[in-house]
Amino acid sequence: MDAMAFKQIMARFDKLEQFIIEKKKQNPLSEVWLDVSDACNLLKVSKRTLQSYRDKRIISYSRVANKIYYKASDIEKHLNDNYLEVTNKRRFRY
Repeated sequence: MDAMAFKQIMARFDKLEQFIIEKKKQNPLSEVWLDVSDACNLLKVSKRTLQSYRDKRIISYSRVANKIYYKASDIEKHLNDNYLEVTNKRRFRY
């Protein structure tokens, strides 16, 4: 085997090693969890509205003892799912 082929193989091993190291660093707990206050502030809704979202199963949540947490990604998904894009701008006459 020549030196160039060996260097290419070693470079691939290095890339594979870096990929494995990055995958090991990923952890489900790296997800950002928000309490009720944070979720209300982010959504700009009251605690009662957030309770209604839970009751209607609009946003997923986790309950630990009597404390409720929301995944930031679930709130972002809810906002994205309800995003309305303007496709036809109306002209207003003054």
